[in-house]
Amino acid sequence: MENRENFKSRIGFIMTSAGCAIGLGNVWRFPFITGQYGGAAFVLFYILFLIILGAPIMVAEFAVGRASGKSPTRSFHTLEPENTKWHLLGYFALAGNYLLMMFYTSVAGWMFAYIFKSANGVFSGKDSSQIASVFIDLLANPVEQIEWMLVVVVIGFAICRHGLKNGVEKVSTIIMTSLLGLMLILVIRALTLPGASKGLAFYLKPDFSKIVEYGIGEVIFAAMGQAFFTLSLGIGALSIFGSYIGKEKALMGEALNVIALDTFVALMAGFIIFPTCFAYDVNPGQGPGLIFITLPNIFNSMSLSRLWGTIFFLFMSFAALTTVIAVFENIIASTMELFSWGRNKAVMINVIGVALLSLPCVLGFNVLSGLSIPKIGNIQDLEDFIVSNNLLPLGSLLYLVFCTSHFGWGYNNFIEEANTGNGIKFPKKLKFYFTRILPVIILIIWFAGYIQKFFLNPQH
Repeated sequence: MENRENFKSRIGFIMTSAGCAIGLGNVWRFPFITGQYGGAAFVLFYILFLIILGAPIMVAEFAVGRASGKSPTRSFHTLEPENTKWHLLGYFALAGNYLLMMFYTSVAGWMFAYIFKSANGVFSGKDSSQIASVFIDLLANPVEQIEWMLVVVVIGFAICRHGLKNGVEKVSTIIMTSLLGLMLILVIRALTLPGASKGLAFYLKPDFSKIVEYGIGEVIFAAMGQAFFTLSLGIGALSIFGSYIGKEKALMGEALNVIALDTFVALMAGFIIFPTCFAYDVNPGQGPGLIFITLPNIFNSMSLSRLWGTIFFLFMSFAALTTVIAVFENIIASTMELFSWGRNKAVMINVIGVALLSLPCVLGFNVLSGLSIPKIGNIQDLEDFIVSNNLLPLGSLLYLVFCTSHFGWGYNNFIEEANTGNGIKFPKKLKFYFTRILPVIILIIWFAGYIQKFFLNPQH
């Protein structure tokens, strides 16, 4: 085994952790759900739930990582009381990381493909149905999808092969800085479009009638769900970075820094998408359709369309790649500790493993497109359902119980670790909320996700 590295700088830790949290959901889900539930009124609920839901769980993951100095696979072995089975949660976390990458590598591959399609003028001169067919053709072509998926897998693991400081930290900091720069360029372009003010008003003006229309309960649940899922909590994806930091800073402040950066990117995405869609009088719909069909149509209508399309998909690829790098580092560190491998061996084996595991998702859009699960959908939908509706909420719940229960690590040990160092402290007085109320909220989110999926969802 190689000596364990630590982050070179605090900014590297924050950028890498935020990069893990910042992903495609920030861009294609957040703006849509914000608009649907009343703009700024929804955002206020969202930020509130990020602080009262997301921050405590993030602190729990960071604390488990830092106290153990191990990857999620081994952290529970180090901290659990004797003769308990908490270490099984480590394998659950590792499985969650693999499952997430089984479909995320494909979606990231679409982003990379669209950089080149935009730059090469593939959309130039095409009407809306022809632009839609470009995406349909990509999904129908297993060879092209596999090529782009492999590009993502190889780039991600090549970066991680250089280790924490020279690979993950250095590249994540560069990518995150570039992402923020590209985002600023796109925001300025969007805000200077004729008619952009209508989109701004829709986004920023609180529309309380929407809250009345949908009901306060539904709006609160939507804000709660988005706040919870945006941070990739529950599968140890952030715990690994806790294991790479020193004891100089208390963990609550670090969690709030990561959440602030994640929220900033989500909010800025709205400043790109709403003014752009309203300027061209199109509905800012949810999901892949917005990114791969609606926005290429809009860029096509702009002067310098190839430039704006290329910059946008470069930005989207960076958002995807930061998550890929973070999760790959988690997988590498876990398998290094689990099997006593060196980094190079862990990288080589996982390149092959993740590439093979990613194939079902790719093939689910073409060769295996006949395979569909009622109420869930295709292979990608199934993998996403397992991760988003099950592993993230249940994993978060188990992290919480481990940190607060005397059957686990225990609340006093957790508080001592969380509050070691300078900065904002985790409030000890929140013990009742942390141990009794928050676990119930997470169970409600998990249960409500099933209700929505299987009883209220008209699709599938």
